[in-house]
Amino acid sequence: MNRISRFLARPLALSVLGLGLLLGVSGCASTARVGVTSDFDHSVNFRAYKTWSWYPTQPIDTEGGPAKGYESFLDKRIRSAVEQQLAQKGLTYSDKNPDVYVAYSARVEDKQRATNSPYGPFGYPYGYYGYGGFYNRGGYVTDYKAGTVILDFVDVKRKELAWRGQGQAQVDQQTISETEVQRIVTSILGNYPPGAEQASR
Repeated sequence: MNRISRFLARPLALSVLGLGLLLGVSGCASTARVGVTSDFDHSVNFRAYKTWSWYPTQPIDTEGGPAKGYESFLDKRIRSAVEQQLAQKGLTYSDKNPDVYVAYSARVEDKQRATNSPYGPFGYPYGYYGYGGFYNRGGYVTDYKAGTVILDFVDVKRKELAWRGQGQAQVDQQTISETEVQRIVTSILGNYPPGAEQASR
């Protein structure tokens, strides 16, 4: 390879490498881990729940906007994801005398993460590829947005909370996208119904 060919090949190789790194970062961001917790009433036989419905007084707009007569995009995303997951678990939606009501809430918060490393969550220095961060005496601090979804299962006959699941993940915007909602809701309901190992605690 002559000198000119080597000169032209180098920027091309660097461009391909940069594109690969950016795609890798975006791919990792879209599959960020979901932190899930759940708690439940140990006296409840969850296998007895066969039908469900939305909690009658469920707020319409979880995003806190002026919408009162229609659902926000976030509401639609959560409802769709929950309905899909509960159907896969064998629960049937019913407006008439359901066994359990399902309620939900969602929010996005600005948070900070402290670390001793000068690198972001995907191995790149803060300030590169969209990661914002700074250094203080305690280490490196980076800003991020956390999306949280909470699902409550309320026993209709007893009128008491039977199960609560919560999921939180890093999100890209001030709302939770359809893909992120699906990922968070699926992770939360992965703990429902409580298994034998949970019920024995």
